[in-house]
Amino acid sequence: MQEAIGVSDMTGVASDIVCDRFTDDGWVRTSVHVPVEREVTIYVNRQELVTIMCTPTKLNCLVLGFLYSEGIISGIGDVTMMRVCDRESEVDVRLSNPEFELPARRKLTSGCGGGATFMTQGQRVDSGLVASPTEVLSLMKQLQEQMDLYRHSGGMHASALCDTKNLLVVAEDIGRHNTLDKIQGDCLLRGISTRDRLLLSTGRVSSEMLLKAAKMQVPIAVSRHSPTWSAISLARDLGIALVGYARGSRLLVYSHPERLGCSTDQA
Repeated sequence: MQEAIGVSDMTGVASDIVCDRFTDDGWVRTSVHVPVEREVTIYVNRQELVTIMCTPTKLNCLVLGFLYSEGIISGIGDVTMMRVCDRESEVDVRLSNPEFELPARRKLTSGCGGGATFMTQGQRVDSGLVASPTEVLSLMKQLQEQMDLYRHSGGMHASALCDTKNLLVVAEDIGRHNTLDKIQGDCLLRGISTRDRLLLSTGRVSSEMLLKAAKMQVPIAVSRHSPTWSAISLARDLGIALVGYARGSRLLVYSHPERLGCSTDQA
């Protein structure tokens, strides 16, 4: 189970600002927490790969997950060294393959925080996993209870990798796609399989997030909000049950409802 983050751990993640709040009682000067975003540039074998806007937590997991989901590494064994610089603005990665060349194209995505991807194709998910709507909604409630950074400052997205009962890995970031990379990197570091799991997100599911889920071989992806049309199309092609608006006692299933115990006739 992911450990909770205490308020004392928020240095560099959230900042205090003074603002004016209006209520029924009028205006009052107050202080609030706001999330901090930072540019982090990833260098691979001394070559500048990409700059990511992110929340400066779990940077090692973020970088590992990004490299894996983009197909730059096939596992943690491909990485011989990784160093996060003192000011956490650069991450230097060395690969066992000295012949690594930068990808020819980078695709800007619709993700928050200036997402980028080099990957354009997903891998079909082959899984027999089935989860009930009750289990999915219970997991989403657990995720909301573990959103420590969001409770502290707001402005954060959260994602979680789960089995049908418990959250296994939780990550928060200003960028929806960054949370998935942090989860993937954390799993690589800790030897946790992502296959046959559920992936939860508090944010909109876009096409690049769906491709990351397919790379993880996750058969069920769930969000509190809406997926995009492209994400739905990809989910249908890739064998992923895509669930949206999972809130309270309700949810919508956009693809492969059989993974939530709903037959085609019922759908």
